[in-house]
Amino acid sequence: MNHLIISFITADRPGIVKVLSDLISEHKANWKKSSLHQMSGVFAGVIEIAVPAENAENLAEKLAELPGFKMQIEHVQQQASTPETLLVLELTANDRAGIVQEISSTIHHHGGNLLKLVSTQESAPHAGHELFKAKVTISAEKNNIEPMIDALENLADDLMVDISR
Repeated sequence: MNHLIISFITADRPGIVKVLSDLISEHKANWKKSSLHQMSGVFAGVIEIAVPAENAENLAEKLAELPGFKMQIEHVQQQASTPETLLVLELTANDRAGIVQEISSTIHHHGGNLLKLVSTQESAPHAGHELFKAKVTISAEKNNIEPMIDALENLADDLMVDISR
C-alpha cells in the first residue's frame, strides 16, 4: 500500500467530504486519519489515505483535478511508531499575540515534538475577555516531560496546563 497525505482548501459548501470520500473509495483506498475544519467561509483539511500502489498515481491526478480545490498531495512512506512517550496537554490562557510561538518554542526547547495542535479562541465566562484554548499532542522522552510542563506553566501566571498521559 502507498500512503498519500492530501491537504486542501476550498470554498465551504455542502458535500465536500462526500466528493473526497467517493473519489477515495472509487480507487480502493482507505481513509486513515483526517483533520477537517470550516473556518471563515472556507473548508480546509488534511487526510492520510492508504491506497493500492497500482491506484496511487491515478487517484492523485483525479484529486488534483477537482474543480475549486487548492490541493497538495504528497506520497509518503508510513513511519514506524516512536518509542517516545505521547502526552496530551490542554492549555488555557488569556489570549494574546505570540502565545502559539511561546508554547511551541518551549516544547521544542525541551526536546518535544508537537504532533497535533487544535486551538480555539472564546470569550471568558463572566469576564468577557478572550481566552486561548488549545489541545496539543506531544511526543517526548520521559526525562524531558516534567521540565517541559514546568516551563509551560511558567510562561505566564494565567496559563493553565492539564495533562493526560
